[in-house]
This record gives sequence, C-alpha cells and structure tokens, in this order.
Amino acid sequence: MEAGETAVAVASAAAGALPGKLDRKTLLNVDYDHYKLADGGDLYVTRYGRPFLAHLVPDRWYEKEWFRKSREKLCGTSRVYKVQTKPVDGHSKALVVKWCRVGETVPVDTFTLNKFIEAEFNSPYEEFSLLMEMRARTRPGVIRTHKPLAIYVPAKRLELWQTGRSQSKMAQKKAKFRDVELDINRQYILIYEWIKGVASTDPAAAEAAARTPPPPPEEDALPAGAPRLPPPAFSFAPPVPFPTAMLRRSIRDMWQTGFRVLDVKPEHVIVRPLPDGTLLRGRDGLPAYALVDFELLARTPGYEDAVKRSRRQDYLERQRDRFAQAPAFPEHLHSVNIFGVDYVHGDCGSTNGKLWVVGRDPLLFDYFQPERWRRTPRESLSDTQQVYSTTTKDEIHLVWKVSHVGDRPEPEESTPAHMAYGYNSPFEEFAFAMRLAAAGVPTTYPRAIYMLGNQSTLPPEILDPRRYLTHAGILMPDGEPVLQRSRNYIVIWGYWNGLDEVLASAGAADGVAGNAEKPAPFCRGVNAARALEQGLIDAAMHDRLMDKMARLLASAGFESTMPRDTHFLLTLLPDGTLQLDPDGTPVLRVCNFEFLRPLDG
Repeated sequence: MEAGETAVAVASAAAGALPGKLDRKTLLNVDYDHYKLADGGDLYVTRYGRPFLAHLVPDRWYEKEWFRKSREKLCGTSRVYKVQTKPVDGHSKALVVKWCRVGETVPVDTFTLNKFIEAEFNSPYEEFSLLMEMRARTRPGVIRTHKPLAIYVPAKRLELWQTGRSQSKMAQKKAKFRDVELDINRQYILIYEWIKGVASTDPAAAEAAARTPPPPPEEDALPAGAPRLPPPAFSFAPPVPFPTAMLRRSIRDMWQTGFRVLDVKPEHVIVRPLPDGTLLRGRDGLPAYALVDFELLARTPGYEDAVKRSRRQDYLERQRDRFAQAPAFPEHLHSVNIFGVDYVHGDCGSTNGKLWVVGRDPLLFDYFQPERWRRTPRESLSDTQQVYSTTTKDEIHLVWKVSHVGDRPEPEESTPAHMAYGYNSPFEEFAFAMRLAAAGVPTTYPRAIYMLGNQSTLPPEILDPRRYLTHAGILMPDGEPVLQRSRNYIVIWGYWNGLDEVLASAGAADGVAGNAEKPAPFCRGVNAARALEQGLIDAAMHDRLMDKMARLLASAGFESTMPRDTHFLLTLLPDGTLQLDPDGTPVLRVCNFEFLRPLDG
C-alpha cells in the first residue's frame, strides 16, 4: 500500500462503525467484503476498495443533492460519471461510477455486431473478475487500468421497463454464472478509482506526444532476460494518428495477455501529460497508458480454450482425489454421509434445488451445479428411459438419468422380485456402487445427486411409498428429509472412458484434450446388447457374460431384480479391441443400480 493509501485507510478506520453487517464472499474468484446496508442495499468491496471504505459508503457520494452537484458526465453511451466524494477527515476521493448494462442490447455498429454476434454486456461480478484476471496476468507496467473498488446494489427495485433489460439475456447470464446474485429488477453500480490523465483522443494528448522524445531501441529499453516482443504498432507522427497508434498498441498488449474488448475505442485509452509538456512514459520509453471501460472485456478464443482445459484438468485431478482429506468448507456447503458415502451438500440457488456431490472436496461442487449440464446438448441413451449423455460447459462428459424412485413397478414389465423390492433411491444406488467397487466389482463412477427445485405434480397416492418411509430419518442440515415425495431426482454418473487415475495423468501429460502426436488414452463403454448388435461378441459369449455378471454381483453380496444386458458395459480400448479379464472374457462394469438388491437384506 502506498503512503497516500495508508493515510486514507487510517482516516477510513477513524470514520466510525462499519456501514452494515459484514460477511466475506468469493464471487467468480474475486474476494469481497460484503456489507448489507441499513436500507436493504448491498455493497461489495474489493481489496483495492478496502482502504477507502469510508468514501465508498453510498451516503458519501450518492446522496441525491451531493451527487447531482458534484458529478461530471463522462463520454460514452452508458451512464458513467466522475464524482468527488464528501470529505472524510479532510480527505476526498475521485471516483468513476458506472451503471452496469447487463441484460441490455449492445449498441455497437453493424460491422462490430456481425463480427462479434455473441457480444453481451458483462455482469458486474463478471466484469470485475475478468479485469482482476487480466491485471494479474499482465507483465508489470504493460497494461494499467483504473482499479475496481466496489459494486453498489441499491435496495430499490425497478420495473422491468425501467431497466431496459431483456429477460432472455438476463436468464442466459444467470445460467452462465449460477453462484452469484443477479436480480433483473435491481441496479448495479460499479465504482472505479479515477485515473489522472486525458483520453488519447484529446488534442492535448497529441500535442504532448509530439513533444515526447522517441523511445530508445528495444534492446536498450528492455531489461536483460526480458522476452522480446514484436515492435508495437506505434508512431509519434503521421500517417498514423496518435489515438490510432495508442489503440493498436493497447489491443496488441491485451491480446498477448489473453484478453480483448469487443467494442474497443481510442477514448478508452488514457495517457498523462506532464508539466513539461511531454507524456508520462513507461519502462520501454513509450507513452504510458491506462485502460478504462470493461463492460465488453472478454478472453481471447485461444486463452478461453486454455482456461477450459485447465478447469477440466482441475476437475479430473479432484475426482481422482475426491476422498482425500477435505479443505475447509465454506459456509454454504456441508459435509454429510449417507449410507456410508461421503458427500458435499448444498443449495442450488438458481433453481431452489439441492445437490449432493460424491467426495470430500467442496471445490467439486461447482462443477455439478445444474446450469453446467442441464442445458448443454445431450444425446439420449435409452428408448424407454430418461437417460442422457452430455458434455458440460467445463468440457466434462457425464451421464444423467431421471431417478425412478417412488415409481410403482408395472406388473407387465417387471419381474416378481422387482415388484416385491421396488426401485432404489439415488442414495441407495450410489451406496451400492461404492460397495461393489470396494468388493472389486468394476462400476461406473457415481458423481452427484440433484434434487430439482420445482414441485412434482404427481398425486402422492400413486407413488410407491416404501423408500420415503425407509429414508424418513435421513435429514439434510436444514432438517428436511433427503428424500421427498414432492421432488424429482436426477442421478449423475461419470461417462465411462477410463479410470479416474488414468484420465487425470493423461490430461496433465497431453493437455487434457489430447494432441495430434500423442492422443489421450480414452476408452469407450458399450453395453452387452450393443456389443452383440455390432458383432463385438457372439450370442454364446453374450450368454456367458450374463452368467458372469450374476456371479460377480453375488460375490459382492448383491443380485439384480431385473437382470438385463444393458445394465453392464464392456470396455473398448483405444485400439478398438475389448478389454479382457485373465479368463479371456471381456471385463464387465456395472452401469445400472436401480434394480440391485443386497442379499443380506
């Protein structure tokens, strides 16, 4: 912290009590001090804003008369102002306050709209997150920006026509960022620190640039060992105008850092004239600049792909280690154990649902929030049941299935054993899968159980009540039963393409997605019925495998009340051959658990 910041921090601390109830939140990888204000508003303060808390309290800058008199409208199509705060112990601070336009239509020119058809305004938390990430990735002194200090959310709720927002656009944003509050009827005001200087389009900037000595040769401007970058598209003289030269340079620097602004403008580049009539210069001898306006900041396609690969690799490694000692749990998540299986349990705020993620790692929870997989393209895996495979937004292949718990078996479609036993609950399915795996019987991987937020429309009297009765004493941390007659459940399984241990190491070695020279060693599962159809096995081997599966289940203390050849998988290796056991028959892997019954009752 610089000396001036320290002095202001002392003044802030002396200003009195906190502006409201404080709790700390992490939203899209940014840490905030969250204050619930007395009038019902919210103030989210970043680490940059923390020293200036007393100035950021809305009464110090947003009080109606003060704001009207002290604000200065800045150029642009958005509501953005420079405002001087009321003094705190003799110190005032210049802020930039900008109304977030999330959910509104982007008013860009036709060329830009055609080129970036997907352009959408960032949400406030998204904007701060991307900006913080860009600041962290840039080399010191290359890209400067105004500092994001806080997000203010006034308590007043507006009518939809007053906000100018589209319900569909807001729904898309809420689906993309499911773990942050985003209210279509509330305003979001972003607060930045004011940067001294002028826009590169200001005539004073060009005049100062003309008086600024040219930079030394690049080899003399860079310290020893520094990476040699292509020379910037920059000139102090015609034919390239100064604003254009600065704009090109900022675009190059951002792109090399992995970012872009979809509607970049020269007035977003700020330079600083000095008292001697020249421009402030950086270490490279070129005019120093700072960037403002990040409502359309985005990662470059290449960097976005790298982030996805990194996130998927993180997922694979966490799945491999999911039962290791857990890190500290955040307040909104709980460690629970149901039928001997450890879960991370919590709410799905965007759907009012509940989620149980297998393991002890709370950082896995986010990967299974419903918005990561419910709306991604899916492929049906069954003609008779709701079973789908999908690739999530994090490039993770999953299989999800609507649970039959509570359904009454149909006599004409069921065996007597199934009629007598009924369908397993999702929690029983996962417990049986874990017991089988512990007994040495290969299974697909149980990942998560999702309880939908909407209420079921089926009348209770048509349900099979047996599982609800046996599970009645198993409660969630809020005291509600984990199995509820009025809710539907979805069970999520790993798509079988190899062992977790192999996938994690393969992803680290091959960049997860694999490369042309060394493809990742992915396997593929095929059920026995499909294997027979495709000629991978003959009828005699098919029958032999059905008997083998019954013996495997019995050896682990189970039987199937509805034995079917679609309930277990054979494994196709990367070379196209079937994985075999020492006895020469294909390795079998159980993939359906709703009909299993433990022999010990």
